[in-house]
Amino acid sequence: MAKSKTKFSCQACGYESPKWMGKCPGCNAWNTLVEEIEQKSTRKGAFNHSNTTVKTKPSPITSIETMNEPRMYTNNKEFNRVLGGGIVQGSLVLIGGDPGIGKSTLLLQISSQLAMKNKVLYISGEESVKQTKLRADRLGVTSDQLFVHAETDLEFISQAILEIKPSFVVIDSIQTIYHSDVTSAPGSVSQVRECTAELMRIAKTNGIAIFIVGLNYKKMIKHLIPLSEMSINPYIPRDITILRFYPFIFLLIKLYNHHRIR
Repeated sequence: MAKSKTKFSCQACGYESPKWMGKCPGCNAWNTLVEEIEQKSTRKGAFNHSNTTVKTKPSPITSIETMNEPRMYTNNKEFNRVLGGGIVQGSLVLIGGDPGIGKSTLLLQISSQLAMKNKVLYISGEESVKQTKLRADRLGVTSDQLFVHAETDLEFISQAILEIKPSFVVIDSIQTIYHSDVTSAPGSVSQVRECTAELMRIAKTNGIAIFIVGLNYKKMIKHLIPLSEMSINPYIPRDITILRFYPFIFLLIKLYNHHRIR
């Protein structure tokens, strides 16, 4: 039986090393390298535009037809604005902030608005279905098109998405989701990277807009993909920063105590 290869991944920045080190060379943090089993993945990449095996050929840029992507709007004008005017199908949006700041509440309100015309699937990895229902009752959320599912296994989440075929999906939160092919614990660098890549593939191949909630978003973004940061407007009431790197759209909403959503 072949011996499994192991690697050591930094839980702060995602740096990988074949041996353990007390100090991470990537971020200079101490005691952050954790041993993980390195496995070769046979899954399709997150950036595949199709789930078919048909190969595409290079085309002259002048022959490519373009069109404005249709956007879905919510009743929250500020939310629409930071997304560039609305939600684009097939996009992946990360909403990050400190614990208890109002991320789940905001997304439940947005889900209720979107469910007026579309199917919405709300995946809760932190709360039970009944807990989510109690929070929905407090917010006055009532819609037969809003489906709630308490699950943390990405394989079962993928099956639920394919069965219900929603237009929008909420993952609350990405730190609780795990992939069975990855040996590290949920919330680790490897789990977050693999789960996000798989969700990205689902969003692109099915044309579904997926929102994922991240607690420690600075740590997540640092090892997911290189991003360029852009501040939208320094005079908006809430401190909102948006990071864009196609095909990712990362929406970071940092809500402080005096702007806490109720």
